[in-house]
Amino acid sequence: MITHPAIHPFNAPPTRANLLRKLIIQIPCYNEAATLPQTVADLPRSLPGVDCIEYLVIDDGSKDNTAAVAEALGVHHVVRLPHNMGLAQAFAAGLEASILRQADIIVNTDADNQYSGADIQQLIEPILQGRAELVVGDRDVATVPEFSWLKRQLQRLGSWVISQAAAMNVPDATSGFRAYTREAALRTLVLSDYSYTLETLIQAGARHLAVAHVPVRTNAPTRPSRLMRSIPHYLSHSGVTILRAYTLYRPLRVFLMLGLIAIAGGVALGARFLYFFLMGSGSGHIQSLILAAILLIVGFQVVLIGVVADLIGFNRKILEEILYRLRKVEGKRRPGQPD
Repeated sequence: MITHPAIHPFNAPPTRANLLRKLIIQIPCYNEAATLPQTVADLPRSLPGVDCIEYLVIDDGSKDNTAAVAEALGVHHVVRLPHNMGLAQAFAAGLEASILRQADIIVNTDADNQYSGADIQQLIEPILQGRAELVVGDRDVATVPEFSWLKRQLQRLGSWVISQAAAMNVPDATSGFRAYTREAALRTLVLSDYSYTLETLIQAGARHLAVAHVPVRTNAPTRPSRLMRSIPHYLSHSGVTILRAYTLYRPLRVFLMLGLIAIAGGVALGARFLYFFLMGSGSGHIQSLILAAILLIVGFQVVLIGVVADLIGFNRKILEEILYRLRKVEGKRRPGQPD
């Protein structure tokens, strides 16, 4: 990763010793040379409660001159990924880079200028007030005029599913307009290759982070969505992401539910066979007895898998705590500082 120093005259960063609160606004980019100038121009230069604002662009292997445009605009930091790794990994790289650059608050926004930069103040307000560790911008997807009726319904359905999986109210699960405290960013782990929005909310719910949602405005679209290429593509990738994340953080609940379904089916078939056996016609229902035995065996095995997965989950939590502490130590060093 290559980082470029600040060159813009309007916001020279102060030294860390004199800094009270530092905000870094990160912008994951892939071939955004045309839209990036408008996005950067819309970002705030100063905000109440924040002493320093810096911009960070993550160039996700762009084939145009996105990085050069970012430098010309005076973006303080440009992180270049070696090739196109996808939005989720670009987002994660931005968090890592922001942590290394001593950010106290990290705001993520889209490079296509979908979100209004003027709303960053209200986005970070719950963090400044100590009420939240993660704040998500709520677009009120049911009323966004640029969304088709089908897309609105899918967004609402997806938010409801994430609300159940994360055990908290999530009005706009796919919103990428978010603010993180430094501690929340240190504990955020992105494993998906598709999108970070769904996975990180389930993760935040599992870790009992304080999450807030604030209404935000959207601008007219500048290009078609790259994540939702088609409805089947979006549903398949989002479904896999939700299932994987939920199973990762709540394995016992998932496998216990599946196991109990199989056991219930086995018990029902076994009771059916017993009924016919007591009525004197059990010999004609041996298939039910065999299937009942199979379902009971499979059900108990799935429950045992859930128990083992839950125990493995404790080891994962230990590893995540170790990773958190390593990232925290690394985050105290400035970029380029020797180990």
